[in-house]
Amino acid sequence: MKIASWNINSIKARLPNVLKWIDGAQPDILFMQELKGIAENFPVSEFEERGYSVQIKGQKTYNGVAIASKTPITLISDEILEGDEQARYLEVEIDGIRMINVYCPNGNPVQVDSEKYPYKLRWMRELVDHLRELKVQEIPFLIGGDFNIIPRDVDCHDPKVWEGDALFRQESWDLWRELTNMGLYDAYRMMHPNEDNCYTFWDYQAGAWPQNKGIRIDHFLLTPEIADQLMDVQVDREPRGWEKASDHTPIIIEL
Repeated sequence: MKIASWNINSIKARLPNVLKWIDGAQPDILFMQELKGIAENFPVSEFEERGYSVQIKGQKTYNGVAIASKTPITLISDEILEGDEQARYLEVEIDGIRMINVYCPNGNPVQVDSEKYPYKLRWMRELVDHLRELKVQEIPFLIGGDFNIIPRDVDCHDPKVWEGDALFRQESWDLWRELTNMGLYDAYRMMHPNEDNCYTFWDYQAGAWPQNKGIRIDHFLLTPEIADQLMDVQVDREPRGWEKASDHTPIIIEL
């Protein structure tokens, strides 16, 4: 089973690239983030023509997550914060496996008068607590998506550039550590424990892509039962170099 995650940065703007990629890569399941559109405007037929069922949690202009799967999808939940207006979460069951697609808040700017960073921490706290409850219930699961957290210095081109950023602050790291300390495995680091230059995001500004000034913020975390089935993990950098590319690129796991 091949499962991919990709922050596509607008399904409307990036649809040709998404279809081109899935036609070539043939993932069994694709997690998508940052749809930037409501569910009614999602191009479901384009995916159905390729044999995918689709589950969507959309939002006008911002955020939005979707899962495309070649086998049926059973929706479990589409929010982590009760009453949250931001579309960032999908929890489903596919082939008997609990799967969670997240687009975690960015959190910037980190300022006293901004609610964005407190919202990020509150959202992540609810996520951590929910995943811990799944662990208590002994429900195997995998969670993938854009976590908007750079776990370690090795996961960015230049740590000094990111000092003080919401993706690279102690409070964000503490939440990431809670995830890994509860027994979730960072799939990429399982297969590539010491590799640098393993980025999934390059900004559109300041020549980040041609100079390879990237960061690793798109992840898969696995419970031990799923981690035991892990065969391979790769980041496919090619789509980042395409015309009208997303600023992220796909990460793929194989079970």
